[in-house]
Amino acid sequence: MNCREMIDFLTAYVEGDLPEVERATFERHIGQCAPCKTYLDSYRKAIELGKAACCCGNLPTCDDVPESLIQAILAARRAGA
Repeated sequence: MNCREMIDFLTAYVEGDLPEVERATFERHIGQCAPCKTYLDSYRKAIELGKAACCCGNLPTCDDVPESLIQAILAARRAGA
């Protein structure tokens, strides 16, 4: 497997959908190619961060924004600020 093929199989590998033979070849390449290992680690981290960003239940919702702040923003927009 070369680096280009590794990228082609990356999603299937991370999702656990890569057949056993291809998975073994993929893992052998990752074990020998530091740039591809780094790419895989970065890809996994991006997925992790994306999931974390979507799962934060303690973030304020629109109902939590003070009315005075909303009015100040609207006034600034009307004034062209």
